[in-house]
Amino acid sequence: MDLYLTTPVGPFADALGVAVNTFTTNQDAGSPIPCPIIAPNQLRIGSRIKIEAEGEFSTTATPTLALGFYVGLPGTGGKPAALTTILAASTAITTATATAFPWRMEYRGFITTVGTAGQIIGQGDLELGTSLVAFSANAIPATLALRTVALDTTLARCVGVCAAYSASSASNAVRVYNLTVQLHN
Repeated sequence: MDLYLTTPVGPFADALGVAVNTFTTNQDAGSPIPCPIIAPNQLRIGSRIKIEAEGEFSTTATPTLALGFYVGLPGTGGKPAALTTILAASTAITTATATAFPWRMEYRGFITTVGTAGQIIGQGDLELGTSLVAFSANAIPATLALRTVALDTTLARCVGVCAAYSASSASNAVRVYNLTVQLHN
């Protein structure tokens, strides 16, 4: 008899992430800490992963914003050591002047190969606030080619939310309220 499980991935943050601003390249978007950590060799062929997050963003004028999910090696203080592998990200989306507009993202992937040359295939969606009460829907990743990602499954992987703005400004800020990771089977 087979046994199939859904496993929430901890550790679990006990507070919202901190707002980050003044950047133009992909970096952690203020993910809550400690970050969820997938243990070494926990993923196997056929494992499914589901990642969900929500938060807020603010902008000045009309910069572009890209949001996504990434994995990295666990670092100190419950944060990822570095953003090493982007699982899925939006294209750069032009935003209007925003103050604490909401966003929500979901990604689902499955493992097709394990080991140092492992592979995950997945996709999801980003609902990006166009006001405080309305959203636009965006596919993540934006192309078929980006749905397949190399992933070393022999190492511990810290999961986080990444972001990049087209212009550096203290007003261009993003914050993650909640980040959850689940493994299926």
